[in-house]
Amino acid sequence: MKFKTLSVTDSENLIKTANPLILDCRDLKDYKAGHLDDALHVHEGLKESLVKRGDKQRSLLIYCYYGHASEHLAEFFSDFGFKDVYSMAGGYASWKELHQAA
Repeated sequence: MKFKTLSVTDSENLIKTANPLILDCRDLKDYKAGHLDDALHVHEGLKESLVKRGDKQRSLLIYCYYGHASEHLAEFFSDFGFKDVYSMAGGYASWKELHQAA
């Protein structure tokens, strides 16, 4: 695997230490209802722009609903030469669960 899967806690640590580009690959309605701070909603135009002009040295943290679709997108960006690509295990559901408990 060219990308790494991170737990929610490890994802938070990555955000604090590496300033990754955060990508939300859920549908727009759910993105608008709530997302991680500074996360960008992934759409075809953004994917194309990142592949053509994105900083391939910057870390990417990708999440979806439960952590499955983000793996496919992480593999996509890895295949296009992005060096540090991460998929958040458990997705937004796990992130929200952790933060509601806190």
